[in-house]
Amino acid sequence: MASTQIRATFMKVLNVAGARPNFVKIAPLVQAFHRFEISQVLVHTGQHYDARMSQLFFQDLGLPEPDINLGVGPGTDVQQTAEIMGRFEPVLKKECPNLVVVVGDVNSTVACALVAIKMGIKVAHVEAGLRSFDRSMPEEINRILTDAVSDLLFASEASAVENLKREGVAAEKIHFVGNVMIDTLLSHSERARKLPVLEFLGLNDNGRPLPYMVATLHRPSNVDSAERLRSLLEVLGELGTRLPVIFPVHPRTRQKIAKYGIEPLLSRIRAIEPMGYLEFLALMSQAALVVTDSGGIQEETTVLGIPCLTARENTERPITVEVGTNRVVGTDPRRILETAGQVLDGEVPRGRIPDLWDGEAADRIARIIASSGEITGNR
Repeated sequence: MASTQIRATFMKVLNVAGARPNFVKIAPLVQAFHRFEISQVLVHTGQHYDARMSQLFFQDLGLPEPDINLGVGPGTDVQQTAEIMGRFEPVLKKECPNLVVVVGDVNSTVACALVAIKMGIKVAHVEAGLRSFDRSMPEEINRILTDAVSDLLFASEASAVENLKREGVAAEKIHFVGNVMIDTLLSHSERARKLPVLEFLGLNDNGRPLPYMVATLHRPSNVDSAERLRSLLEVLGELGTRLPVIFPVHPRTRQKIAKYGIEPLLSRIRAIEPMGYLEFLALMSQAALVVTDSGGIQEETTVLGIPCLTARENTERPITVEVGTNRVVGTDPRRILETAGQVLDGEVPRGRIPDLWDGEAADRIARIIASSGEITGNR
């Protein structure tokens, strides 16, 4: 564990989390700020309102109950962003933090960053600089706007640093610290592997795991189109004739499947309820193949050494392709089936763990914040 000799006695940090990826990223930061004696407040915006997508993650990750829950709930991207901004302003007026820490690229990230900057409060963005270069993705807009207003930008991979420099961000604001999601993964892997998830799903034969695949889909570009979602479910069903496909269904995806009347396509897929962080980590870590449109899962499978097919036309995490086990295959059924067949036939990419994905990213961030005297001053 990194040294925590630096202290920040007169600093107050407000941490923002709102959705499943946020919880995984904020957990090691909360712990690191505690080690560095940084006073902190945890705000849950309520962007993810399903119990299994929110409360269960807090329990799994050992996060304390949020000090403040904004209770925003469902809505369009614009509605959620506006509602979060309106509810977050009074919190900042009451708490008066020196720094607001936002993570990732969800609506909560950009909404709270914008409110803080308008109120003269400095902002730190964890996982800054990632770019898909696809502005049709709501997350890409959130990333760009958040980085544009942040005072401290913490990057998880070298390409993110280069993106920020190219966009004109001052070099002294940028810090390459590694990946806080991997901090969480490494600290929970052993505990997750002890869970009887495979036994519960009938994927264990006398103590030995049977081969299976895992799939997740939640991106609007994939699930908001009946034609696209139908095509992807058909592909998963085809893969299911070779190996069981375990498909924890995101609540929003479940709603879309019902809306489009395509539930029969799940007949060749093991569609299950959303899983907690530890349950899903246990499932993913022993899979023969993962098919996903999630950014975080691309990173997690890279560290776990699990082959991953990303059902998108791009990725904002190119390091997972360059050195990891991830392949971006788009949404063309033939391409997905061909690449999956190659992996299942043994053509598994030999990956390595990216630089600084070593479990100490949160401590690096805490040390930088604790030693940054300018944070305690006004803008």
